[in-house]
Amino acid sequence: MADTIYALATSPGRAGVAVIRISGPQAFQSLNALCKNSNIDLRKSQLRDLYTDEGLHLDRALVIPFKGPHSFTGEDIVELHLHGSIAVIQKTLETLSKLKNYRQALPGEFTRRAFTNEKLDLAEIEGLADLIDAETEAQRIQALQVLSGKLGERAQEWRSMIIKAMALIEVTIDFADEEVPTDVSKDVLEILYNVNNDLKDESKSTSVAERIRTGFEVAIVGRPNVGKSTLLNTLAGREAALTSEEAGTTRDIIEVRMDLGGLPVTLMDTAGLRETGNLIETKGINRAIEKANSSDLVVVLTENGEIPLEIENKNVLKFVSKCDNGQLLDGVSAVTGYGLDNMVNSIKRELGKKVQNQGLATRFRHKAALDSAISKINKAKAFIKDGQAFYELAAEELRQTTYTLDELFGKVDVENILDEIFSSFCLGK
Repeated sequence: MADTIYALATSPGRAGVAVIRISGPQAFQSLNALCKNSNIDLRKSQLRDLYTDEGLHLDRALVIPFKGPHSFTGEDIVELHLHGSIAVIQKTLETLSKLKNYRQALPGEFTRRAFTNEKLDLAEIEGLADLIDAETEAQRIQALQVLSGKLGERAQEWRSMIIKAMALIEVTIDFADEEVPTDVSKDVLEILYNVNNDLKDESKSTSVAERIRTGFEVAIVGRPNVGKSTLLNTLAGREAALTSEEAGTTRDIIEVRMDLGGLPVTLMDTAGLRETGNLIETKGINRAIEKANSSDLVVVLTENGEIPLEIENKNVLKFVSKCDNGQLLDGVSAVTGYGLDNMVNSIKRELGKKVQNQGLATRFRHKAALDSAISKINKAKAFIKDGQAFYELAAEELRQTTYTLDELFGKVDVENILDEIFSSFCLGK
């Protein structure tokens, strides 16, 4: 990588402090240019006056050098902590642009260089992206788990066990006439059984982890005029949905994103469930039923205690609406606020049960790799059970399994994945 890259690493606009990051083989030369060769000590941070290429005083900044490979990208890095003036930022970037072999970084290019220089694996990069996007406590915790490399560590453990099983098989193949154990099937199958169980558990938990990343969906359903829209507005603290005494006012799904106990939750107001001859309202009702049955949780508002027959989702919480007098334990009132704390706590409790099954795999590509590995291991087990004549085929399936596990932390065939991931990063990351 001949180019030295630079970019604003903090949010654009006016701020108390702005950070410009520089990385590449000529990163330290920027200090000579900006500080006018004023004896920069590359071993520590220091306060320095910065100047433009014309010699005009630019700013007084905290200059922090990082000598590669002991840096985020693995290259020489300089961070300029400037006063967060738009004018200062623009003039500093303009000055850097005039340096030879310097260019502005592409989105995610700093992180991509960290991957290329083996400072981060692919799963850790995904954790970093999730951490930057984290809006709730659960998302923060999950992102840090992935960023810490725990998924890569587990993948390496599984890979080591697969290699051990493969070695036992290949010893039998290569030294069939020597004094080595010829029946290794029991030991190999035990290893594969344990790895397969781990992979299955991780694969099952991916849907929960994905929900933490993207948000749980909670549908509010009930008959017309039962108070769904009023309840949504009360929980949201704003008029997110129109309310009216006229039945059938809500015909489309109204979504409100919320943080409930650290969990990202999307509450959805849906059309009132009833028989109607109105074509548009019927479409809204059908959409409401479909969304309710696919949601993580359904909150049914009722006045008579019944759950609509159309609701097939087993994850249901039922509350009696318009309980303004506060006489029912399962009652709620959007007018007086009665029962709302109980409702919110019930939602958090039910979703919290799902979070208990959270694993380390957080994305669809993780699940695809895990399921592919499971399939290959199952084929290998079948070949082993068929006898020594099929051991070579079993060994090949296990070899392919190791390649599949390598995909989890980015060792093979990940260029298309990299392009997608890094495009979501900002310029300074």
